[in-house]
Amino acid sequence: MNTITAAALVPLLPFAAAALVLLTGRRAPGFVQPLAVLPTLASALLAILVAVRQAGAEPLTAATTLADPGDAPTVHLALHLDGFAVLVAVLVSVVACCVQLYSTAHLREDPRYPSYSALVSLFTAAMLLVVYADDLIVLLVGWEVMGACSYFLIGHHWETPAARAASLKAFLVTKLGDVPFLIGLFALAGDAGTFRISSILARLASPPSPLELAHPTLIALLLLAGVAGKSAQVPLHTWLPDAMAGPTPVSALIHAATMVAAGVYFVARLLPVFAASSAALLVLAAVAALTMVGSALAALAQDDLKRLLAYSTIGQLGYMTGALAAADREAAVFHLLTHGAFKALLFLSAGVLIKAAGTGSLTALSRLRDLKRRAPDAYGTMTIGLLALAAVPPFSGFFSKEAVLGAARHTAAGHTGAPAAAGWLVLCAGLAAAVLTAAYAAKLWLAVFHDPVGARAGEPPAAPPAAPAVTAALWLLAVPSLLLGLAAWPLPGWLDDGDLAPGPGISLLAVGATLAGGLAAYATWRGAYEAIGSEETGVDPTPALLGPLRRHAAAGFHLDALYTAALVRPTRAAARLVAFLDRAVVDTYVRGAAAAPGWLGTLTRRAQTGNVQTYLSAIVAGVLVIAVAAVLVAAGE
Repeated sequence: MNTITAAALVPLLPFAAAALVLLTGRRAPGFVQPLAVLPTLASALLAILVAVRQAGAEPLTAATTLADPGDAPTVHLALHLDGFAVLVAVLVSVVACCVQLYSTAHLREDPRYPSYSALVSLFTAAMLLVVYADDLIVLLVGWEVMGACSYFLIGHHWETPAARAASLKAFLVTKLGDVPFLIGLFALAGDAGTFRISSILARLASPPSPLELAHPTLIALLLLAGVAGKSAQVPLHTWLPDAMAGPTPVSALIHAATMVAAGVYFVARLLPVFAASSAALLVLAAVAALTMVGSALAALAQDDLKRLLAYSTIGQLGYMTGALAAADREAAVFHLLTHGAFKALLFLSAGVLIKAAGTGSLTALSRLRDLKRRAPDAYGTMTIGLLALAAVPPFSGFFSKEAVLGAARHTAAGHTGAPAAAGWLVLCAGLAAAVLTAAYAAKLWLAVFHDPVGARAGEPPAAPPAAPAVTAALWLLAVPSLLLGLAAWPLPGWLDDGDLAPGPGISLLAVGATLAGGLAAYATWRGAYEAIGSEETGVDPTPALLGPLRRHAAAGFHLDALYTAALVRPTRAAARLVAFLDRAVVDTYVRGAAAAPGWLGTLTRRAQTGNVQTYLSAIVAGVLVIAVAAVLVAAGE
């Protein structure tokens, strides 16, 4: 099997699985689990095969024409295999395989499991299409299919108001970014004369007369609007914490491998388009800085496990966009890979902990206490995930976060083509966010596994052991969370010979920031532990760490309230006005137009009495009136 054929099968296999499950799932429920897991597993193996073959090789491209409108650019079904694409495809397919395997046990009693597994497969296929696509229109198809799948999967528990509201919010907020994104795609294709991504990038880099975009800043900002919505960056990030109303495996898939990763990958793939505008890179750096620090503060203030992890995802995506603002896509994709591994691990471990605690849909940290002995596998894997998240060496997150900070330092020193101000923004915000990340990671670990109130309550009741499929998925993801950072040396074989190995100066800063945040959280936790007086509440170091800022950070700095006041309420008021005008004007006109013929018919019907004498009298009267009128007219002449 040649490489192009293998790559084409990578998205086709989960797509075929989704179609088969949707067609036969209700009639043959016994085949749903094999159809959910086996095609995704085969897709992951093929993605790994393609990645191995492409290590250090020249990019491969294959295309066939889909539509040739004549004067407009031709649309091609095209695949482009380079180092970035094949590595991200491995991430997507492996995480999706783990999610499907985990879901076979986690959701086996769910009556809507067939549709769930089909949508997860379709979600995976759409993201893989985005990764491999070499045509902007084909990429857009995968981009929008992911939006539809996220709507249905976040709203999987549609009988609950929270799930319905979260799915609608996710759809509307991402669509708010997709409208300018679509305009930006057409503007880019109009300037370049083609939808082919490889052709656009080749023309931008081709000497001696590279392609010059007519409006590079405008195009870049339009595209960034869609990226901000998809990858949950300020100010379009508010949908992601609410999306926790969906099943936990869906959260793992969205946060680690699909949806939010699509925006970062898109910018990395088209980075020369964004680098054509220094203003766009500055905007991207400012957005990344706000996202990193703001989301880390919000995560530290959360009392809900899944919402804390959601804000953590937003912040880690900020690191990736910060690396892109520093014009270093190698560092951005490296952090995308490591984050995908440890964030999927954290969410799947959280699902096990929630089941072990027996709290149902309640995921408050104050209810998830002293779970170290009740869920030993989840304790081990979540510890690995949190150490990677906090960038503790030698876990994977340390190497990738150090690569991002190193890229920012190089840009700040003027060693790249990006503005130095962008580098300083990302470097300062990245270090501040590193302190906060270590603090909330330590807070979560201490609260869930070492809470003294839970320990005082005595030996907890034994929790049922996790299913073998769940345990296998956890430890499969734990391996790259622990070891993937060591790929900082071999990865340049895929990533354009980028230097991702850690440097001593930035490494010291990163480790110092991690230690400062972790020790601050532990010290305040110990202080709260000494002062504890109730067995109804857990130990929370947040009030001592954030003080009066905690209330605002816990509410996401009231951005939802701002959007409600600025957008939702005016829209509802306009809708009420339109409804009033519809009733008072349009309905009145329609009712009047229908009533007038009725009134005329009523008058006419009164004249039809059936009495011959009445008719003759009316005729005689009419003749007399006509005769008198004729005489008067003749006399007037």
